[in-house]
Amino acid sequence: MSKKQFKAESKRLLDLMINSIYTHKEIFLREIVSNASDAIDKLCYLSLTDDKVGLSRDEFGILISVDNEKRTITVSDNGIGMSKDELEQNLGVIAKSGSLAFKDGLDGDAKEKADIDIIGQFGVGFYSAFMVADKVAVVSRAYGADEAWMWESEGADGYTVTSCGKDAVGTDVIMHIKPDDENETYSDFLQQWKLSMLIKKYSDYIRWPIRMDMDRPEYKDTGKKDENGEPVFETVHTVERETVNSMVPIWQRGKTEVSDEDCIAFYKEKFHDSTDPAAVIRVSAEGQISYKAMLFIPGRQLFDYMTSDYEPGLQLYSSGVMIMEKCADLLQESFYFVRGVVDSPDLSLNISREMLQHDRQLRIIAQSLNKKIKSELLKMLETDRPKYEAFYENYGRQLRYGAVAGYGRDIDSLRELFLYKVEADKYSTLKEYTARMPAEQKYIYYALGESPAKTLRLPQAELVRAKGYEILCLSEEVDEFIIERLGTQDEKKFCNIVTGDLGLETEEKKADIEKKAAEAKAVLDFAKEALGGRVEDVRLSHKLVSAPVCLTTEGEVTLEMERYFRRMPQMPGMEPPKARRILELNADHPAFAALENSVATDSERAGKLVEVLHSQALLIAGESLEDPARYAETVCSLF
Repeated sequence: MSKKQFKAESKRLLDLMINSIYTHKEIFLREIVSNASDAIDKLCYLSLTDDKVGLSRDEFGILISVDNEKRTITVSDNGIGMSKDELEQNLGVIAKSGSLAFKDGLDGDAKEKADIDIIGQFGVGFYSAFMVADKVAVVSRAYGADEAWMWESEGADGYTVTSCGKDAVGTDVIMHIKPDDENETYSDFLQQWKLSMLIKKYSDYIRWPIRMDMDRPEYKDTGKKDENGEPVFETVHTVERETVNSMVPIWQRGKTEVSDEDCIAFYKEKFHDSTDPAAVIRVSAEGQISYKAMLFIPGRQLFDYMTSDYEPGLQLYSSGVMIMEKCADLLQESFYFVRGVVDSPDLSLNISREMLQHDRQLRIIAQSLNKKIKSELLKMLETDRPKYEAFYENYGRQLRYGAVAGYGRDIDSLRELFLYKVEADKYSTLKEYTARMPAEQKYIYYALGESPAKTLRLPQAELVRAKGYEILCLSEEVDEFIIERLGTQDEKKFCNIVTGDLGLETEEKKADIEKKAAEAKAVLDFAKEALGGRVEDVRLSHKLVSAPVCLTTEGEVTLEMERYFRRMPQMPGMEPPKARRILELNADHPAFAALENSVATDSERAGKLVEVLHSQALLIAGESLEDPARYAETVCSLF
C-alpha cells in the first residue's frame, strides 16, 4: 500500500511536536497510557447501555510488554478500538482528538451519567512516541468490527494503513525504540524497572489496572558445594504478571475509608520522610472548580529546605495523571514548606499537558488551599501550642520572609501566625502580648537583636522592663519590616526601644533632662566634635537608667537595616544607606560626671573618654570596632 502524507501539517510541525512541545522524553509513556485509558473509558461507557460489549468493569485493563531483542515496547488495551477511517482521522491528522470528539458528542446528562474524565483532549500526545521510537505501529480492531487495521509510520514522511488480524477488540501501540547514541541511552526504556518507575510517577492513578510481566529472580540451593564447601546457588527467573499502578489514589477516597494513619503512611512513602507530618489537610471541593487535595505540614525541617536545591510546590494531577511534579503557583510563598498533591479534572492544560494553559483555575484552587493551610496552622496554634512552636522553629522564617514578598501583601493576613520571643524560652503572639499589657502601657515595645538574651540586656530595655512591660525580641531584619508594615495591634502602636520615644518619662523628668542638657551644652558639643562626624549628634538620654551610654538612630534606617544593606551586593559607585547615629549619655552616671570634669580641666583626657564611651556604645549595639587595639590602648591610658 502506498504511503500517505499527514493531512494537517508539514514535516516541520511534526518535528516541532516531537522535539519542542515536550520537555522530557519519558513523558511518552504517560501519553500512550492515557490514550489507552480513554479508549477503555469509551467502551466502558457503551457497556452501560449495550450488553453486547461482554466485559465487566473489572475485566478492563492495560498491558505493557517489552521485547528486548526486537527493541519494542507494546501498550495494549481492550478499549473501544479504531476502525480504518478512525485511524485515518485520529492518527493521520495531527491535533485531531478522537477523545475530545467523543466527549463533545455526549449530551449534558450523558456526560454526567458516564462519569468519565477524558484525558487526551488535544490529539498530539500520541506523537510523543516518536521522541523515543523510530517506528510506531498501531494495531486496532474497533468494537463491533470483524476486521483489524494496522497504522504504521516512521515519522514525518508519512504513514500506511493496512488490513491485519487481531483476535479481540482493542488497540496495540508498538514502539520500536531508537538505538542509543552519544546523547541518549534509549535502551533504558526497555528496562522493566524504568517502565515501572514511569508508570508509578505519571500514571499511578489511572483508573484502570496497568499490568506488566515482571521478572522476579529467586536464588535456589543446587545441593552442590564449591571448593570451599559452601553451598552453590543458582538464579531462577520467574515471570509474574503484576498490576503496577495503584489506580484509586488515596486522596480520592472518602474520609471514612482512609484513616489519619493511612494518610501519614502515604506521606512517608510518597515524600521519603521518616518523621510523621505535623498536620494532614484533606480537601474535597466542588463548585466553580472541583478538586481534591491532600496536603502535609512536615514535622521537621526538610534536609534540603534551606538550600538552593529545594523546589517548592505541590504535585498537580488532572484526572489521576500527573501534570506537574512541583507546582509552586498553588502555594503562597509563606507556605512553601507544605507538601502534597492536588487533583482536578477542570484544569485547562496546554497541548503537552506539562503546563497550564490558563491560570484562572489555578488561582482559585490556590486561594482555597492557602486559606486551608492558614486555618490548620491557627488550629494547631490554639489546640497544640508545643507542636506549633516546634513548627515555628522549623518554618517560622519561611512564614515571615514569604509574608514580605510582593511588597508585603500577605503580612496582615498572617499576623495571627507570627510568634516572638519575650523571654529566652517564651514565645508570644501579638494578640497574647496585648492581652497581657497593663492598662497604663501605651506601646507595644520591640527591639531587634542577635538573641533574646542580648536584646533584653540592651541599655534601652532597662527602663521598659523596670516598668514591668514586655519587649518583643525580633531576630531578623525581616521582623522589623513586618512590624513597621503592621503598624498597630489591637489599636496599640509599636515602639522600637532603640529609636522611638518610649513614652515613659514624666513631664518633670523631661524638664529635668532638658535643663541638664542646657547646662551641659559645652560637654555635648565637645563630644560631638571629638567624634568627627561619626555621629549626627550627642545628647542626654531619656531612656538610660544604670548604663552610661547607648547608640540610637533617627530616621527610617536603623543600625540593623544598615548592617543588612552592607551585606547586600552593591551597585558600582553606590553606597549602602547609613543610619543617622545618635550617641546618648546618661547624665546621672559617674562616667558623665568624669567627662564633664575632664572637659573643664583636661581636654586630652576628655577626648579619650569620649572615644571609650563611643566604642562601648558600638559594642553594646552589636557593631564591630574599626580598631580594637587602639580602643584597648585608650582604655589602659586612662588608668
